[in-house]
Amino acid sequence: MSQSRSIRDALRIPPSEITDEAVYRDRRRLLGLLAAAPTLALSGCAEAEPPPPPPKSALTPAQAKAQARSGFRTDEELTRYEDVTTYNNFYEFGTDKADPARARKTLITKPWTVVVGGECAKPGKLELADLIKGLTPEERIYRLRCVEGWSMVIPWLGVPLGDVLKRFQPTSKAKYVAFTTLADPKQMPGVRVDSINWPYREGLRIDEAMHPLTLLATGLYGKPMPQQNGAPVRLVVPWKYGFKSIKSIVEIRFVETMPKTAWNDLQPEEYGFFSNVNPDVDHPRWSQKTERRISGSASKLFAERIPTRLFNGYAPQVAGMYKGLDLRKWF
Repeated sequence: MSQSRSIRDALRIPPSEITDEAVYRDRRRLLGLLAAAPTLALSGCAEAEPPPPPPKSALTPAQAKAQARSGFRTDEELTRYEDVTTYNNFYEFGTDKADPARARKTLITKPWTVVVGGECAKPGKLELADLIKGLTPEERIYRLRCVEGWSMVIPWLGVPLGDVLKRFQPTSKAKYVAFTTLADPKQMPGVRVDSINWPYREGLRIDEAMHPLTLLATGLYGKPMPQQNGAPVRLVVPWKYGFKSIKSIVEIRFVETMPKTAWNDLQPEEYGFFSNVNPDVDHPRWSQKTERRISGSASKLFAERIPTRLFNGYAPQVAGMYKGLDLRKWF
């Protein structure tokens, strides 16, 4: 077996399933192995046709803003900054949770340009300074569950993605929004390995991208975005966190058909396009009914397991977008 194929196969076991959560601390690598999770069934959507367009929202703009604001904050205990910045998924820098923390040594974030194009009337480019021009950066404290079953509570800084996208005037053909990450092997050692089909790609339906809760994040804890967390600009979709969390974005395109995404391309039987946080849909290798909260405590990394909430707890804000959609089939 070739080295590249063996590494690709290794990626099929998420890092949280091959590391020992009890001994990780202060940027040290996790040690040991977790017991293999039981194999569970998943109704995927890799071979199916895309669902019909979503129903139009009955909310007025004022109602939508008021509803969205209710989900911007949480009173839950914040995850410690040192844990948020040393326990990460960023495969461009390696598959271990501790690997991305080394990104600050190699990832160059200035200057930075995001190219925006596709089905829009005004294609163009965004320099980092242009991103927040005319917009007031917002702090949003989101409760976020990652795909492998661990969760954090993080105060993000950023601007609503929808407000940025509107500048480019998407046309009626823009049904989806596709995102692409930087893929530079000189800056990103993980890109030198044939694991994912680089560059990393992600996508949202246009209504998901335009939703007021969706954030184009440029910082956390009142500071600029650390390299290991996706500097200088990344996507935060609180009800899809871990599934739709593309980092270090260099391109955004409005497209008419469902775009390919990195994990759906690599493991279509496990990762559908929609990938909402749903405790009723088990991953083939683990249950999603509970999650392990990054505790925010100096004594241990993980707190006790807690029940996973549908749409990460943001169902009042986002469930209407999926009315009539079979969330087991369209996972």
